[in-house]
Amino acid sequence: MAAGRDLLRADATGVGRGKWPELFPGSGPGLAPAFSTARFRIQAAVARRDHRPGRAVVHLVWGGTDRGGTYTDGRITDLYFTRTSQEGLPVWVPQPST
Repeated sequence: MAAGRDLLRADATGVGRGKWPELFPGSGPGLAPAFSTARFRIQAAVARRDHRPGRAVVHLVWGGTDRGGTYTDGRITDLYFTRTSQEGLPVWVPQPST
């Protein structure tokens, strides 16, 4: 679930995008984030196994202030991950949005 929260924060606010360069190509300092870091919060999160082996989905409910200054609660995002192994330890790798 922590990976899902981190990925959503990176996507919405730009903070932490360097952790997933393959998901955020070209997101350098000149790219303005869609949401303010000051008014971004995750309201609820739950992770569960997807219907395929080695996959999981993280459901997130969140709120944030967009570039226009409008704060909205209750936004919903689902993020998908695949389980793999790095150096013998399990790692959850985010899957690109389809």
